[in-house]
Amino acid sequence: MHTKVLRVLRLLVAGAVGAAPLAAAAARFEGVVTHVTDGDSVWVRTADGAPRQIRINGIDAPEVCQPFGAEARDALSRRLLHRRVVVVTHGEDDYHRTIARISLGHEDVGAWMVKNGYAWSYRFRGNLGPYRHFEARARTAHRGLWADGRPEAPRDFRVRHGSCRPAVSALPSNHG
Repeated sequence: MHTKVLRVLRLLVAGAVGAAPLAAAAARFEGVVTHVTDGDSVWVRTADGAPRQIRINGIDAPEVCQPFGAEARDALSRRLLHRRVVVVTHGEDDYHRTIARISLGHEDVGAWMVKNGYAWSYRFRGNLGPYRHFEARARTAHRGLWADGRPEAPRDFRVRHGSCRPAVSALPSNHG
């Protein structure tokens, strides 16, 4: 337990100041987005042709079956589908997706999603997430999902309704 807490603290500090420990643990690669699953998950084909399922780090988009979920997925698709991106990995989630920051040119895609009201800044144990300032601006401007006034956070939706995501057993048919 103590080691886990220290590791989390190191990652938080490294992320906050851009220090090398986080960068040293991360893998960086380029690839082409071949499929957009939802507003925070995509498939990226790497240079060796291998598809990788990526969960965008730092955001939580509506589930596809919840209000504004399809809009979030479609916005991410318009932005990334068939485009070359840079992926910096940060680990793996419970669905065995690679958690990563994705950049399109010099743009942080997670920040873009939150700025435009397509996703929440990912909250964890009282931390409002890396994009909290962008989320606050999108809320104030009633951008995207915030036009609804009080949209239901994806984590609350999943608690009430479960995930709309089918079990991941194979690649989507159009993964590229």
